[in-house]
Amino acid sequence: MRILRFSLLAAGLIGYLPLVLAAGGDVAFRGTLLEPPPCTINSGNNITVDFGVKVGIKKVDGINYMQNINYELVCEPNTHSWVLKLKLTGNSTSFDNAAVQTNISGLGIRIQRNGQPFILGSELITTPASKPQLTAVPVQQPGVLLPEGPFEAAVTLQADYQ
Repeated sequence: MRILRFSLLAAGLIGYLPLVLAAGGDVAFRGTLLEPPPCTINSGNNITVDFGVKVGIKKVDGINYMQNINYELVCEPNTHSWVLKLKLTGNSTSFDNAAVQTNISGLGIRIQRNGQPFILGSELITTPASKPQLTAVPVQQPGVLLPEGPFEAAVTLQADYQ
């Protein structure tokens, strides 16, 4: 008998719930896929910055030995107002997020755009006609005595329309 009362009570409560109506409709999606115009940096060739063999280990200060990074940026016409961005990717030093780590501990190569640090991983809006001037300069970790020896580092410069 208890089971019967419980069932009747539950059925009675359901009768007081408001009636919910559902409606349905189709949604259509349309669009056009566009491919941004292609760009090339330095005709697809590597860019080499040579600091020479006379970099003094006690003269690395983020100013001495600055070199221009000479590169070409060529893009096909931009007919859809795409935004062109330059980006540097590489392994930054622990002491300067605009410097790429070299093979010598405590030595990095800081990249600058128009005289300001170009933080690795950041993006810079530009155009092919007014590309930024890029420079590279050796920097050292404070308090570290650099050893003699050849050094090298690599970074990737990428141009993408977005």
